[in-house]
Amino acid sequence: MSDIEEHRKKIEEITLEMIKLLKTRTDIAKQIGDAKANLGMTVTDEEREDALRTQVTKLCKEIDLDQSTALKFLNLLLNESVKVQSDGKQTHLSVFLKAKALEEEGKKIIHLEVGEPDFRPPKEVKTALEEVYDKGYGKYGSAKGITELRKELAEAERDCTVENIMVCPGARFAVYLVITTLLNPGDEIIVIEPAWPAYKDCALNAGIKVRTIKTTLETKWEPSIDQINNAINENTKMIILNYPNNPTGKILPKELLASIIRTAKEHDLYVLSDEIYEEYSNDDWHSVSIYDYDKSIITRSFSKSHAMTGYRIGYTIAKKSIIDKMSKLQALSLTNVSEPIQYVALQALNADTSGNTEIIKSRLKTLVKIAKDIGLEFIEPDGAMYLFAKTKYKNFDATKFSEKLLEHGVAIAPGEGFGDYKEFFRITAIDETRLKEGMTILDTVLKETV
Repeated sequence: MSDIEEHRKKIEEITLEMIKLLKTRTDIAKQIGDAKANLGMTVTDEEREDALRTQVTKLCKEIDLDQSTALKFLNLLLNESVKVQSDGKQTHLSVFLKAKALEEEGKKIIHLEVGEPDFRPPKEVKTALEEVYDKGYGKYGSAKGITELRKELAEAERDCTVENIMVCPGARFAVYLVITTLLNPGDEIIVIEPAWPAYKDCALNAGIKVRTIKTTLETKWEPSIDQINNAINENTKMIILNYPNNPTGKILPKELLASIIRTAKEHDLYVLSDEIYEEYSNDDWHSVSIYDYDKSIITRSFSKSHAMTGYRIGYTIAKKSIIDKMSKLQALSLTNVSEPIQYVALQALNADTSGNTEIIKSRLKTLVKIAKDIGLEFIEPDGAMYLFAKTKYKNFDATKFSEKLLEHGVAIAPGEGFGDYKEFFRITAIDETRLKEGMTILDTVLKETV
């Protein structure tokens, strides 16, 4: 018994010493983050991280320590560094909150930063809201969603049953559930940037290491298979796809998408495909569902297609075993999605939303023309509702520009919120009258700035 106590005391001493070292490491990481910010450098340095992994692997062999355990521990440490170095980073959400605060003070703001349709939901939504009380919806329900809605959603998909569908309070929560339930702390995911920041944020919150693949304007925002293969290691468990892409509007060529799915199959990776912008796309778009890969998970939403952002209603498509895992956490977190809202979504499925698609396409066409006229550099979007652009000026800081532009009543999303793209900014295709006014102001402020 005395031996056990002695060993316990040693473990306690070592644990406390590790905590002290963690504090020291965190302080140094913060100093590095401040230096990077001053130099305009990115937070993540994949090359240095890979070099450190090599050293850790070598050390594990020397001291006879399980390599997998050590690498997971390393990933947790690297995540902590990312967190402390990312404080203060400007995203579309932080700009939106600043813009809303200015509006509360009485200032007029043209919102080009937020991805929210500014037209009303279809009339079926209004009718459903009026009748939902009399229909008796409003009780506790299944964590997976009401059967009527799941059945209708399943019928719209290929080779899909009600067991493959789970309703969620928005696609964002679906993404959170997928990452949190299917992965463990220390696992790794691959995110292709520029990317919606929620993927990385959800992973960091769950202790998952993010390996980013940077695409560029010059490569038309397309990743290479070599980039993906080079990012895969024994801890890699998932790759996240988002096409049409937020923020670029990019749709991957069918051959490239097929190659990515083949690579995922070869390495037994989950594929999380965020297809929220499916209805805002050209004819080149294809869902990952066509590949019949049983480790694929698709997230969709009523937010964009039906202009129901505030209703918080989305859904996930996956094999039953994955849905079952996700539903357990959803039940724990919120019991079930609001039944009245699920009924409203069910009725919204009867609406013809093709007009919304045409509105967004028309606005994007107008935005592209204006952006060309004022000399912005970009790839024309294949879908979604955004333009991801930069100026012709070297060393342009889009974050500082967005702050300056907000003073003039126009909000845009800085590119640094989507990855290592500090010279870029995202513009949302809104109502054409306000869009033209906002872009005129943007052009004026840009000329004054440079």
